[in-house]
Amino acid sequence: MAKTSRTIRLILPCPIRLQKGPNPFLSWALSQADKLSGGRSRASLVKFTTLLLAAVTQIAAVAQQPTAIPPEIVVVPSGALRLKALLWLPDNGGPFPAVLFNHGSGSSDAMHTGPFVITEAAERLGPIFVKHGYAFLYLLRRGQGLSADQGDFMQKLLQREKMSNGEEARKGLQLRLLTTDHLDDVIAGLSFLKKLPHVDANRIAIAGHSFGGQLTLLAAERDSSVRAAVTFGAAAGSWEDWPELRERLLSAIRKTSAPLMLIHASNDYSTAPGNAMAAERKRMGKPRVLKIYPAIGKTSEEGHNFVYSAVDRWETDVFKFLDANVR
Repeated sequence: MAKTSRTIRLILPCPIRLQKGPNPFLSWALSQADKLSGGRSRASLVKFTTLLLAAVTQIAAVAQQPTAIPPEIVVVPSGALRLKALLWLPDNGGPFPAVLFNHGSGSSDAMHTGPFVITEAAERLGPIFVKHGYAFLYLLRRGQGLSADQGDFMQKLLQREKMSNGEEARKGLQLRLLTTDHLDDVIAGLSFLKKLPHVDANRIAIAGHSFGGQLTLLAAERDSSVRAAVTFGAAAGSWEDWPELRERLLSAIRKTSAPLMLIHASNDYSTAPGNAMAAERKRMGKPRVLKIYPAIGKTSEEGHNFVYSAVDRWETDVFKFLDANVR
């Protein structure tokens, strides 16, 4: 006698709420499938239903992500240079609190920051800040990204100095660039942001990653109107073997009145900078928050760059800090 086949159709109940523990949808789907199939091929049904759940989970995750918001490309004057920046503004007019973000010192080429294409890195952050009601300016400093035609790329300068004069000379040049040219660009970015008609000039914070985190600390020292500063992995790759840099950053955080939030992943190149600066701020009785998150990924590079790759880890804490000090 020939076997007949039956098509099993699962009708999904909507909406589906995903939760921990025994999954009610999985139990329901299996019970319905059992009724239709008479209990045959249960292992296949379990596999099918599990895959279906995985697909639904991915769809739900995508649906919950911020809507892609295109930035405006703006020109930020910095001395004789005309730097580019990516600007995101919330809807509904403003004036809005705002954040200036400072990227790191680059990668093997001027179009990347760490492992990320620099404009794509910016696009990972801009919509998140807009979602929380902040204007967001991602400044592309001289020689990098959309500002590649405005001065030399920093890593190129440093590599040339090292090849000509050695590692100590490279460090000296990097410290000079930190405290002059690149800091000048950041101050220019702050000035630009304060003049925007939809931004509240009295509610501005600065944030930065890696070398950009160091710039953030120096800019907060220089501009007392900054309401708060947030750093991700600041000086993580250079703190322990560079006493001149350590002292310059400690000097900055001693003079800065704005609350500081110092962030690392536990597998950053080093968490010593955050621990040391938080301890110094505590000694002085100045406001600070230190957050060291569990390891992100498997390498120090992944831990260092988690500002871009694991926004969900820091989002709640950072906006709690910003809302308390900027709004």
